[in-house]
Amino acid sequence: MLEAGLDQDFDLTLLAVMGITEVLPKLRDFFRLADQAEECFKRGEVDAVVLVDFPGFNWHIAKRAKKYGLPVYYYLPPQIWAWGSWRVEKMKRWVDHVLCNLPFEEQWFAEHGVPATFVGHPFFDVVADTPLDERFLNRWRTDERLQVAVLPGSRNHEVHRMWPLQLQIVRQLAARFPDVEFLVAALKDSHAQWCRDQLAPDDRRLPIHIFSGKTSEVIELADCALMKSGSVSLEIMARNTPAVVMYHVNNVTYLLAKMLVRCKSASLPNLIADETIMPEFLSHGSLRSKSARRSVQQATEEMSRLLADPNYRQQYEMRLQWLASEVAKPGASRRAAQWIASQFALPARQQAA
Repeated sequence: MLEAGLDQDFDLTLLAVMGITEVLPKLRDFFRLADQAEECFKRGEVDAVVLVDFPGFNWHIAKRAKKYGLPVYYYLPPQIWAWGSWRVEKMKRWVDHVLCNLPFEEQWFAEHGVPATFVGHPFFDVVADTPLDERFLNRWRTDERLQVAVLPGSRNHEVHRMWPLQLQIVRQLAARFPDVEFLVAALKDSHAQWCRDQLAPDDRRLPIHIFSGKTSEVIELADCALMKSGSVSLEIMARNTPAVVMYHVNNVTYLLAKMLVRCKSASLPNLIADETIMPEFLSHGSLRSKSARRSVQQATEEMSRLLADPNYRQQYEMRLQWLASEVAKPGASRRAAQWIASQFALPARQQAA
């Protein structure tokens, strides 16, 4: 949007937080910005409001926009089909049209009385538009060993929960498959260093290589992956890399999820396909809990099957390839922009811009 000429009053990503305790200190900023937006609506400075993600804040913007009769469009809507489905009433009251990112969302919203159009997921634009580091690929590409991508997550708490469990799995796999190489993709240098610091003296003899800022390249190189559940699963799908998915939460989060979450899978590719394409193993409690030990063992067995059976691995790749051909299409943001522009009967040239 900035590249297209957006006049930005405030960068909302500076207020992007998760959790109740993290939000409370920023409440004054949120309400100040909402008041600022309402003044724009009141002065008649805008013709329509486009909400992007960020539902906690955007509900307030939508409500104030409707107060002045403005059309409201929601791009990257909250996943209310997964939990908190009561929020669909807010959609019905304050949003005129939802531009969906997942194919099944269009029908779900329609069934709940909210007009919706599927435009695709912008994550695939990132995959398509981000060039890979060819020097890195050439340096690490090999036909002599199978390579496993290990993806511990993008947030500090995720890395601290997932990497110790993944490291247990790597140790077992290395003992079973001595010719396998493990490429760990950390998001930041600090994550990569933390992962290195957790290696025991005996681990330093294992074929583990830890990188930062090379997630796409590691996924591209890998024969299969051991990953934390998250949006990176869309890139795994787009690059047709078989993966085993893990996630670990505390007991409180686990109990709340059991009560509130209504979807049967945590991975977006599984939700899109409406079947288990990526095996998932969720654990909770301490990292030494019975649940965590069971998850480690189950993930180890599934990874062993991927490494030991090339036919199984190939079938997995073909299922991902089929799914990616259906949904992993770039251009979501352009299609969203064109749909919004069409509501104002703008000339085709302006729509394309």
